[in-house]
Amino acid sequence: MKISIRRSRRAAIAVALGSVLALTATACGDDGGGAGGDKGAEGSGKGKVLFWDNNGGVRTDIWKEIIADFEKANPDIDVEYVGIASTEYQSKVDTAIQGGGLPDVGGVGAAMIAAISAQNALDPLDDRLAKSSLNGKLNEDMVKSLKAAGGGDGTLYSIPTSANNGVLYYRTDLFEKAGLEAPTTWDTFYEAADKLTNASKNEFGYTIRGGAGSIAQALDAMYGQSGITSFWDASGEKTTVNDPKNVAALEKYTALFKKTTPAADLNNDFTKMVAQWDSGTIGMLNHNLGSYQDHVKAFGTDKFRGIPQPMGPSGKRVQVSNPVDGLGLFKTSKNKEAAWKFIEFATSHAENSKFNESAGQVPANNDAAKDAWVQKAEPTKLAAEALSDGSTTIVQLPYYLPDWGTISKSDNEPNFQKVLLGKMSEKDFLDTLAEQLNTAQAEWNEQKG
Repeated sequence: MKISIRRSRRAAIAVALGSVLALTATACGDDGGGAGGDKGAEGSGKGKVLFWDNNGGVRTDIWKEIIADFEKANPDIDVEYVGIASTEYQSKVDTAIQGGGLPDVGGVGAAMIAAISAQNALDPLDDRLAKSSLNGKLNEDMVKSLKAAGGGDGTLYSIPTSANNGVLYYRTDLFEKAGLEAPTTWDTFYEAADKLTNASKNEFGYTIRGGAGSIAQALDAMYGQSGITSFWDASGEKTTVNDPKNVAALEKYTALFKKTTPAADLNNDFTKMVAQWDSGTIGMLNHNLGSYQDHVKAFGTDKFRGIPQPMGPSGKRVQVSNPVDGLGLFKTSKNKEAAWKFIEFATSHAENSKFNESAGQVPANNDAAKDAWVQKAEPTKLAAEALSDGSTTIVQLPYYLPDWGTISKSDNEPNFQKVLLGKMSEKDFLDTLAEQLNTAQAEWNEQKG
């Protein structure tokens, strides 16, 4: 019954959305915006380009610098910048798809591609990239991640700008004092978590994420230990999350809670987790490159390191796909030629390097990833190498599933807390997660067919 209700709800939403699009598709002007049914035009390659930044405020200054560089190199194109907070971006795009006013270019990360492309709002970029100076210059794993997130048909709807890769941060001073090796394998990780813990002194080996965002971190630990390299089995219909190897891996990982981690971890999102690590005597933290500068402020650069996720038993690193950000070209644009020039310029060597040095993330442009600043910022350097040297296999998360956000957050974050508290077994947790994912995948395959 649950499946039929879900399908009915989606069908109703689709009909309602179709009605809105039919009414608004002919109502847009030539101001660079439009509704979902508008096909846009190539334009003259000159004039105005409207750009929506999907992380306004945080990245406003660097985008304005890149825009200034672009306008200097292209004096016949004027880029209008609109910064939108990341928490508001998706809803603003959805509203514009229905009512008109979409930009020419916008930030389109992996987690939002499917929702936008499903409404026929993005231009496919495969042909443009193939004819571009960028062809062969972009990180292949980032391109693959964006293709996989785009709806399952392998179409590229966003040109990657950066990856906020997962990092294992560890306190080098505490490791040296305890005579421990760097936690480059899962065995050394667990050994360190145990040896660095002295609960009576409020000293712990690790901090586990039990609050918001816990599922992705748990999946990373599971697949990293099990070595399973695909989210779906050979049929493409059944997920591997509840494979016995993943169950065993999760059991080992969750056993850390309250044994080698603080009890407060149960409710910690990334903000609380990072603050706790920076202010205390905890040996290790799993987060991403985004918190690097916070750790520098807390410890300087000589008391911690940030390294790629541990290697598995096979000597290979397996990790789930981390957020890849990018730039999309909206189908309604009346000036696609100029808009594409801006995307090309923003992801060129010099500009992509400038953007990612400011953001502290891994550049999508392979030449930018070799620049001097990357070599000086060790976590970024190691992350860039791990994504390009063949040592890492990426398990692509199914961002394309309409239910992915609900399944991975509201449906299962409370269940993960039950696991940590011993009120739900790891197997039951993963079996429940798998059932929901398999249902969502079946619905997706049916809709595609």
